[in-house]
Amino acid sequence: MSFIFKRAQSSISNATTALNELKSSKQLISPSVIPYINSNAPITSRNNESKRQRRRLLERPGLIGIKRGMTCFFDNQGRRLPATVLEIIQNEVTFTRNVTKEGINSIQIGAGYQKPQNVTRSMLGHFRNAKVSPKQYLSDFEILNEDNLLPLGTELKADHFKIGQFVDVISVIKGKGMAGVMKRWGFGGGNASHGASKSHRSAGSTGQNTTPARVLPGKKMAGRLGNERNTIFNLEILDCNADNGYILVKGCVSGSKGSFVEIRDALKKYGKHLINLNK
Repeated sequence: MSFIFKRAQSSISNATTALNELKSSKQLISPSVIPYINSNAPITSRNNESKRQRRRLLERPGLIGIKRGMTCFFDNQGRRLPATVLEIIQNEVTFTRNVTKEGINSIQIGAGYQKPQNVTRSMLGHFRNAKVSPKQYLSDFEILNEDNLLPLGTELKADHFKIGQFVDVISVIKGKGMAGVMKRWGFGGGNASHGASKSHRSAGSTGQNTTPARVLPGKKMAGRLGNERNTIFNLEILDCNADNGYILVKGCVSGSKGSFVEIRDALKKYGKHLINLNK
C-alpha cells in the first residue's frame, strides 16, 4: 500500500510541475499557428453602402399583376405549353428613393384601384403628391442606378417586358393551415403495422436526450403550411399585350386566382453587381 501511495504522490507532483511550467511559459501558441492569426479588421465592410455594392440589382423596376388563372399556349412549332395569365392594370409610379438621401435607389409602383373612402388620410396625401388615383397594392423595386428613376405618375404597361425574355414572379402561396411533417416536409412516416401504434404519420425523434435536453432551432416539425412569399425564377414570357393589359408566362405561378403578384426581370440572368461595374 505504501508503494502505491508513493507512486500516486509522485504522479501528482509531476503533473503539478508540468502545469506550473505551462503557466510560466510565454510561448503558449504553436509556431505553426502564429502566422494564421490575424488581428486586423476584416476586409469585407459591414456598412449599408458596401452591402449595396455587393448585392445583385436590376437596372429598371418591374410590374404588378393579378393572377387570373392558367391556360394553354401554342408556339410557332405547334407545341402546347402551359401558361399563366397575369393582368396588368393601372401600374403607376407613386414614390421614388435615391441613394443620396435614403441610401437606396428604389421605385414604388402602385396597381389596381381602391375607393377613396377606404383609404386613410395619410395614404390619400401620398397618392395626391404622386398625382395618381388611390392604389390597392404597392411594391418597392430596388434598381441599380439613380439615373433610371422614373418621374412620379409614370404609367407602365404590359409592353414593359418583351416576348421571349425571362422574368421572376413573386407572390404569396396559398395558405393550407396546420399540416403534419409528411405533408409539410415530405417525411416518410412510420410503419403501417408491425407494432406501430398511433405513430404512422409522426415525425419520430426530434433530438437527443439529456444533452442538449432541448429541440435544436430549425428542426422540421408540424406547423402552419403556406401563406408566405415565394419567388419563381426564370419564367419565359410567351405573349404580352399592352392594349388588352395582360402577360402570358410559361408555367405556373404561386398564389390563388385574383391575388397580386410582382413581376421583375430575371435577377439571375439580368442582374448586375455594382462592385463589378466600378472596377
